[in-house]
Amino acid sequence: QVHVVESGGGLVQAGGSLRLSCAASRSIDSINVMAWYRRAPRKEREMVAAITKENSTNYADSVKGRFTISRDSAKNTVYLQMNSLKPEDTAVYYCVAITPTDYWGQGTRVTVSS
Repeated sequence: QVHVVESGGGLVQAGGSLRLSCAASRSIDSINVMAWYRRAPRKEREMVAAITKENSTNYADSVKGRFTISRDSAKNTVYLQMNSLKPEDTAVYYCVAITPTDYWGQGTRVTVSS
């Protein structure tokens, strides 16, 4: 079992940046995949970015070139650096540990104003 806790959300103007953090309750080196999803108002949940324990990454087309996922094994934390934010990035962002059982966090809200 894994507990994950997200932090770092907030209100930012369009063009700004935020860094989200996802702290895991155990070593992320034992977790196959860590990922960020988001759910925007009136939209389906979508995968934003994922990183494997081998450091392979994958991004949604909508965030490629703007968002970067990374991991710090020493801190058992995964990050999502979000640059050039757009109003359409407004959503609740969730971290999930895929072990392969999925363990979800409670989410952190990101609001991008125009």
